[in-house]
Amino acid sequence: MLVLIRKARIVDPQSEFNGKIVDLLIEHGLIKTIAASLDVKAEQVIDIPGLHISPGWVDVFADYREPGFEHKETIESGLNAAAAGGFTNVLLGPNTQPALSTKSSIQYVAQKAKGHIVSLHPMGAITQNTDGKDLAEMMDMHTYGALAFTDGWKPVQNAGLMLKALEYVRSFKGTVIQIPLDNALSAGGLMHEGPISTSLGMAGIPALAETLMVHRDIELLRYTNSKLHISGVSTAQSLELIKKAKSEGLALSCSVTPYHLALTDEALHSYNSVYKVSPPLRSESDRQALIAGLADGTIDCIASHHRPQEWDAKAREFEYASDGMNVQENAFSIIWNAVGKQLSLEKLVQLLSINPRKIFGLPDAVIAEKNKLDFTIFTPGEKSTLSEANIKSMSRNNPFIGKELNGKVLGIINQTNVYLNQ
Repeated sequence: MLVLIRKARIVDPQSEFNGKIVDLLIEHGLIKTIAASLDVKAEQVIDIPGLHISPGWVDVFADYREPGFEHKETIESGLNAAAAGGFTNVLLGPNTQPALSTKSSIQYVAQKAKGHIVSLHPMGAITQNTDGKDLAEMMDMHTYGALAFTDGWKPVQNAGLMLKALEYVRSFKGTVIQIPLDNALSAGGLMHEGPISTSLGMAGIPALAETLMVHRDIELLRYTNSKLHISGVSTAQSLELIKKAKSEGLALSCSVTPYHLALTDEALHSYNSVYKVSPPLRSESDRQALIAGLADGTIDCIASHHRPQEWDAKAREFEYASDGMNVQENAFSIIWNAVGKQLSLEKLVQLLSINPRKIFGLPDAVIAEKNKLDFTIFTPGEKSTLSEANIKSMSRNNPFIGKELNGKVLGIINQTNVYLNQ
């Protein structure tokens, strides 16, 4: 089928067409022609004012809860949410039941996602069933498609195990992903430790619970000369440690969530458990440091930390409510609303697509003639509102539902398929 995209502004620093407004003709999963104007007949024409097209976005950490927690999210509903959010590729966390800690579990999720317009890349667990005791068979999982290795929401606390994991993945040039949180220092904490937690009388999680873990893992990385990605960085002190380590040439990368860019612990004045996340929402000074870290290159990419929860898991006393936000569907709008005045679109595409592809070894998606399809289409100048009636995810733990934000995702074009939001 011939598909014609009219008057699209290219946002791709790797492309010779970057910044230009062009027509694109697509056929059989390839870009056939790119020109200032094309006079051809096509079965499908996409002609939307203000349309932008970029290499397909990559979410480097999401959780679709299947198998074991299908009442929260399934692989299908999660991938539908990803498509609506403009993501053509998703790295899937292992915190299922059973956990993704065997080759058969990796095969299971890969098979469940087969044929979907969004490409799913399962991440294998570092330890057996993510219990933090014994290493999982990472080589087997790598052979059967595991793109990286992490214990996800249960970061590896044992330094000896983390050392072994970093050494193990070196044999196949793998990457270990860690959410930076020391369980001993964060135990019992409900939010960021600071003036607001004190005024609210809520137990705090100190920044030290993150920075101590970041420091430890950087030292283990230095010792092993392996490859490490820290996901969900939330403090200014962590960024300082990461920036210094990267300047030394260590194979270290990191990502930030949309909600840490947009929100602070001020949101907890509402006592609304939708704002209970891990790592917790931090101070305004931390939020500004994260935005600066995006601009100066200390932060490499974006991770939605998409963590769906059913109504019961959030509609209870704050202390007992489950962690997590479900923001993959409107991640771009959240990010663009928070950083649009500080970052260019080219920089944002670098963070959403180009950098994660390099870090995790995914194919490039340069917008050029004869290249395969893997693109996101969006309008940064248009406002959008995610309505509860139209949300694709099974869960609703998203504080931005119903709020008008800058930026709108129009859809994705991946493999031989076109998906457009209604």
